[in-house]
Amino acid sequence: MNAKLFSITLALCFIFFQPIWAVEPDEILVNPNLEHRAREISKNIRCVVCQNEPIDSSNSGVARDLRILIRERLLNGDTDDQVYNFLVQRYGEFVLFKPRFKPSTYLLWFMPFLLFIFGLLIVVRVLKKSSGTSVPEGVYFTSEEILEIEKKINNGDRGN
Repeated sequence: MNAKLFSITLALCFIFFQPIWAVEPDEILVNPNLEHRAREISKNIRCVVCQNEPIDSSNSGVARDLRILIRERLLNGDTDDQVYNFLVQRYGEFVLFKPRFKPSTYLLWFMPFLLFIFGLLIVVRVLKKSSGTSVPEGVYFTSEEILEIEKKINNGDRGN
């Protein structure tokens, strides 16, 4: 591979894949088990600035502060649930990528199924309606009218 092409490719990788290295070296914990727990929690927490990005891969200052906060709480002996509860109390249920299953989030969890069932009922109703008779009742031709129509068609009379 050409050295120039390789350096360009490497530079592009650094530019486009920058969020992969969002966790900075000074944030990483010495204990590999705690670091693994911190990374797993960070993947499930929504960045309050970026909104659709986990704090684990966000470069925002708030995401960095949250990553540090998570690591501090883990170093102080908090369980994963205690860390999640703390973040939810502070930022609300929105901060979780996967909201908890509780009465206030039932609609959020069941809405896709309800919409699917509602859509299915509409499709069934439309199909049922369209499979009925296509000629409305009372719009039938008598045998004399049919013969007259056929006669006009065969003579080339277009109703003029």
